[in-house]
Amino acid sequence: MKFLITGGAGFIGSHLAERLLEEGHEVCVIDDLSTGSIENIEHLKDQKGFSYVIDTIMNSSLLAELIDKCDVVYHLAAAVGVMLIVESPVRTIETNVKGTEEVLKHANKKKKKVVIASTSEVYGKSAEKFFSEDGDLVFGPTTKGRWSYACSKAIDEFLGLAYWKEKGLPVIIVRFFNIVGPRQTGRYGMVIPRFVKQSLQNKPITIFGDGTQSRCFTHVQDAVNALVKLSLDDRIVGQIVNLGNDDEISVKNLADKIKKLTGSDSEIKYISYDEAYEEGFEDMQKRVPDLSRIKGLIGYEPEHSLDDIINDVISYYKSV
Repeated sequence: MKFLITGGAGFIGSHLAERLLEEGHEVCVIDDLSTGSIENIEHLKDQKGFSYVIDTIMNSSLLAELIDKCDVVYHLAAAVGVMLIVESPVRTIETNVKGTEEVLKHANKKKKKVVIASTSEVYGKSAEKFFSEDGDLVFGPTTKGRWSYACSKAIDEFLGLAYWKEKGLPVIIVRFFNIVGPRQTGRYGMVIPRFVKQSLQNKPITIFGDGTQSRCFTHVQDAVNALVKLSLDDRIVGQIVNLGNDDEISVKNLADKIKKLTGSDSEIKYISYDEAYEEGFEDMQKRVPDLSRIKGLIGYEPEHSLDDIINDVISYYKSV
């Protein structure tokens, strides 16, 4: 089959391209390198069936041509990372909403299947113990820029499902929960790469907030395995699916674990959200996925532990 990956020079996109090529598929990547990196796909350039274009998905005529040539579109291009969202809210909203609109518009012409990468952020301030795909989304006020990302990705979901319901375009929504692994940068606030880098350099490990907030982390290889299965299963069209791990850890315990695994002498330093991001910044205390739907659909079980994830990120940063 022929696959197009928007944002394919990004962290997840490059691993997905690798997996698809390993399985004998053809892969084309489009990326404007705003948050991705050409280094992520450098090793794929000479592989049979791989091609790439450095351009924006806002280039409508080019995007139409690339979609026309593929069987399935993985739409991963987006503005990501809390730091980027806070610093560039206009870019965040326009990239996410307009970019998705372009992809869906052109895919609809020949009914090409689209897998839209969404995010656990859409659950917002929900107080549920486990976030279920059919649960309510609870956002903060529009005066707080951090919610612009969650809202823009929710609009992406509404738009994708509207194309499915009204126009019959095969669309799948996949909500990522903290996908981590080699090649991920901590540049925009991603916590494990940032902690690992700080630990390896024996710099202070900076925790934003009081460290009691908890998260669940998923190895990128578990994520791409699931993405490929989901995209090829027609039963999942028109559905929203959580993709993650439900092994929960507090950010404070995560910092301690990374410090131990790196053998670091780093001190642990706490920074208020106001100082780290912006005044009045709101964070979610918990973010744990309900995985029953994805387990029932494709028999999904994460194969990598949190220690596996951290050790792979440590190895990566030691090698670059």
